[in-house]
Amino acid sequence: MEDNKIIDLYWQRSEAAIAETEGKYGAYCHSIARNILQSREDAEECVNDTWLKAWNSMPEQRPGCLMAFLGKIVRNLSLDRYRKGHAQKRGEGETALVLTELEDCLSASGSAEQAVEEQLLTECIDRFLGELTRQKRVLFVRRYWYLDPVSEIAQSCGQSENAVTLTLFRLRRKLRVYLEKEGFQL
Repeated sequence: MEDNKIIDLYWQRSEAAIAETEGKYGAYCHSIARNILQSREDAEECVNDTWLKAWNSMPEQRPGCLMAFLGKIVRNLSLDRYRKGHAQKRGEGETALVLTELEDCLSASGSAEQAVEEQLLTECIDRFLGELTRQKRVLFVRRYWYLDPVSEIAQSCGQSENAVTLTLFRLRRKLRVYLEKEGFQL
């Protein structure tokens, strides 16, 4: 079913919307949640919470891209669950590793007054990504948005893990310089 038809089902408050969403985007959302949480059970709960959040937010907004809308919801819910589960310690796995990799580039936000700066940072990162080659952008997004393991990225791109790791290191360094040039204090 096309996305606009699924969105119409949400707007009509038809329960078929959730079944159609699960059928079309279930594997996608589960993949994001599993990459972050490293737990099938926790991922399942986050995906179910995603359907509920989509159900509750759809009458107020009509997403332009349903896949991105759902991806953002499941990613944020999964990261929140991850943070709650690892509040006292840095767990093992991809999420902790990815967060550690990006520590030098991005400062943590915790207050409402940083909302404007976060928006500016988001726009700046978007510009940075727009200047990268398609291949480098794919590597960056797969690692730092989808939290894909380096081994999976390397295999799908036909590169060695060392080559992917080195490229990601260089991209993080380039991002840091770019952000500092744009006036962000890191």
